[in-house]
Amino acid sequence: MKRYWSRLLALVLVLAIGLMGCSGSPDSLTGDYRQDTLTVVNAMRQALDLSEDSPNKTEIQAEARQKINDFSARYQRANSVSGLSSFTTVRTALNSLAGHYSSYPNRPVPQKLKNRLEKELQQVESALKRGG
Repeated sequence: MKRYWSRLLALVLVLAIGLMGCSGSPDSLTGDYRQDTLTVVNAMRQALDLSEDSPNKTEIQAEARQKINDFSARYQRANSVSGLSSFTTVRTALNSLAGHYSSYPNRPVPQKLKNRLEKELQQVESALKRGG
């Protein structure tokens, strides 16, 4: 009888831990592509608009990196959005900013890159307004 109870308890614990791991979203995104894209665009703009002497620069850049990673993890294999022009443009912008942060973590984002990213982010917003 003792063996039965210990196996039952082990099974219940495994199920409880498994269900806790499956509940909720591990990232900061909602699952709504349009809203998630706008969230990432706003985070990128915040990171780009920072001055070099901003006291919370590190936190905002870390938040932008996290949102970029979450967005990429959630949507990179999603066939439903991979053909949208907003998706391809936002992926280009994300890759550019993430690449800069990875290669030059202590350097400011060059103005030329900022200008290009701002254009791409505007294209993403207009594509989302059009429905794509």
